[in-house]
Amino acid sequence: MTTKIKVGLVGATGRMGKEVVTLLQAHDSAALSFAWTHADSRHLAQDSGILANGKENKILVSASTEAWSQADVIIDFGLTDGLEERFKDYRAAGRPVVLCVTGLSALQQQQMTELARHIPLLYAANTSVGINLLSALTEKAARVLGRTADIEILEAHHTRKLDAPSGTALLLGEAAARGRGQRLADVAEMNRNAPEHRYEQGSIGFATLRGGDIVGEHTVYLMVGGERLELTHRVAKRSTFAEGAVRAACWLAEQKTAGFYTMKDALGLDA
Repeated sequence: MTTKIKVGLVGATGRMGKEVVTLLQAHDSAALSFAWTHADSRHLAQDSGILANGKENKILVSASTEAWSQADVIIDFGLTDGLEERFKDYRAAGRPVVLCVTGLSALQQQQMTELARHIPLLYAANTSVGINLLSALTEKAARVLGRTADIEILEAHHTRKLDAPSGTALLLGEAAARGRGQRLADVAEMNRNAPEHRYEQGSIGFATLRGGDIVGEHTVYLMVGGERLELTHRVAKRSTFAEGAVRAACWLAEQKTAGFYTMKDALGLDA
């Protein structure tokens, strides 16, 4: 019998954490190693399986980091709050980490890059297989159409989504900019509604919708001449992200070299 990969989970009491707990209860090649949350959580010492879906798994929610070094790989679906401290704990544990936290500050991005010099770290603003395929398609389309094309990115999420534009929208913007040899920071346009705004060719615009319980929708518009190309991805259930995160974790657990990885690496999209 093949030994299952031991997956530790940070952010176990959030919506995505619960999806990962549920998925790992019946996974063929991976199993939950620990379920972590912050020290002020009202869910401490509760059974993580019961909390996620009513099915006991005998792994209690904890705020201790003692078990982190016993996992083969760690998935982090936690919040940005406390992330700097978690980075220190990840380095101390010395385990591979799949980081799925969005809305990172410039300092946190810098710290993440530094951490990747010491452990295998895979950063995924979106763990969906489909959205990562969309990113690859966006980069290719932008490269073919060039800087004369107008590129706009529209994203829609539920009302509890904290960051805007979403990390996934920015991921797609980075892909579009990379495709035509730009830096997104130089060409991103976040507020076309501003009265003083004037359109600049080569810019990449972002628009945000928040409403209801939308799990996640992203459309990249590429317009040139009399043609318009629309690349769209929609997610109907959050388990999609859990499946992608566990798939990435199983891949990262096999990587023995410290470094910064992405979903493109885990999915072999550059092969």
